Amino acid sequence: MPNIKSAKKELRKSKSNNIYNEKIRKELKDLIRKSRKAIEAKDAKAKELVAKTLKVIDKAAQKGVIKKNTKNRNKSRLQIRLNKIGK
Repeated sequence: MPNIKSAKKELRKSKSNNIYNEKIRKELKDLIRKSRKAIEAKDAKAKELVAKTLKVIDKAAQKGVIKKNTKNRNKSRLQIRLNKIGK
């Protein structure tokens, strides 16, 4: 437990930031999972769902929730899967 006033404030901030980041990560994982299932099922709305997922991935990276390389890897893998069913 912190003793200094600024350390106490920082602990409060980190707790709230952690909750916020976890919410974004959970949404991101759900969208990626749904996109993959839609692609595997060759659903008509797969392209729209992937586009939405890519947008959320970009926003998460921009806010610092995920790293740049993680963003690029996830986007690349999703796009590759989508392109395979398109052909």
